[in-house]
Amino acid sequence: MDPKYQTGFGNEFATEAVEGALPVGRNSPRKAPLGLYAEQFSGTAFTVPRSHNKRTWTYRIRPSVLHKPFTQIDRGMLRSSPFDEVVTTPNQLRWDPLPLPTEPTDFVDGLTTIAGNGDSFSQTGIGIHIYAFNKGMGDRYFYNADGEMLFVPEKGRIGFFTELGYLQAGAGEIVCIPRGLKFKVEPHPEDKELRGYICENYGAQFRLPDLGPIGANGLANPRDFKTPVTWYEDRDAKCEIVAKFGGNLWSCEIDHSPLDVVAWHGNYAPYVYDLKNFNTIGSISFDHPDPSIFTVLTSPSGEPGVANCDFVIFPDRWLVAEDTFRPPWYHRNVMSEYMGLIYGAYDAKEEGFVPSGGSLHNQMSAHGPDLDAFEKASNAELKPNKLSGTLAFMFESRYIIRPTKFAMETAQLQHNYSDVWQGLKKNFRN
Repeated sequence: MDPKYQTGFGNEFATEAVEGALPVGRNSPRKAPLGLYAEQFSGTAFTVPRSHNKRTWTYRIRPSVLHKPFTQIDRGMLRSSPFDEVVTTPNQLRWDPLPLPTEPTDFVDGLTTIAGNGDSFSQTGIGIHIYAFNKGMGDRYFYNADGEMLFVPEKGRIGFFTELGYLQAGAGEIVCIPRGLKFKVEPHPEDKELRGYICENYGAQFRLPDLGPIGANGLANPRDFKTPVTWYEDRDAKCEIVAKFGGNLWSCEIDHSPLDVVAWHGNYAPYVYDLKNFNTIGSISFDHPDPSIFTVLTSPSGEPGVANCDFVIFPDRWLVAEDTFRPPWYHRNVMSEYMGLIYGAYDAKEEGFVPSGGSLHNQMSAHGPDLDAFEKASNAELKPNKLSGTLAFMFESRYIIRPTKFAMETAQLQHNYSDVWQGLKKNFRN
């Protein structure tokens, strides 16, 4: 199935799969067109200022309330706030890729939580998950009442069938599924193994960062974000809805597909973005700028300039700074950083950091280039250098990111990670 999109970030969209399904001049007429039900899908409180208010009006075959009661089910390897299973260490942490499943596993069953922070009940913080699956969801559907979900695929191409349309994404793209939106994921027919990262955002919805002195253009441009047109299923069948609510998984039976929205209008919708469209900005004189210039999306907190979560990427780019140590410098940071690699190599790590792996450098934990990267960069000829075929990313948060018990006990945890810095020697001369 080929996706069809509308473009723009946070636009007021209007789309109908059947002509005449959208009412004209009002949201909730006495009788909605074509015998449909009008239903509002709200992503913010009604009274949030217009500039940040998110809601979509849907016109569907059956209202969402038409399902049997939910019962709690096993949440498998999925975890949620308060992320207090184990004591959080100040040590730098790094993981090898989690193995792909060998038994038939769908998206819900293939979720594993690595870390998180905040509190989903008070709508602060994030959860960090790895997904790994090898089969579609079929008659199973999912929604997350705790937070929006930012998908960062690393392996395989995914089809996202949602209430508001169909999206598709693979390595080098991201998809954001709004809080509460029902969807199912299916592998692309040519892909048998799928794996990637998810940032579950409990806080303010992701938005484009302000550009300040950069000006009107640059970084992620709004026109490059794509939202689907209406696509729907009119299908009677025994189906299951799985909900993530309050950190647990719940299941209910429904006798039809919940993806039955024939038309919708509004600004609360899923979107896909190709990270190759990111307009990278950097120094053309000296020094390595702060990594905040690589921010694609931000979830602000109550303190200006301090993010609940920033989504930051390190893509292909030119390095031209003069008399400068060009990789990221050694630093300690009030923000906590979980980093992943989608493909290629990261310029501050010569080995041990591989696609679908991850690292965690928490608040005020020192980190920076390993020994080999330091020696290479310190002695490199400073001619213009193009970093190509690389894409790393970071979920950066103002709150300490707390690993799960699984993450601290899995065989994929690199217990010797700190060894990469131990060869750094004293070079001081006076």
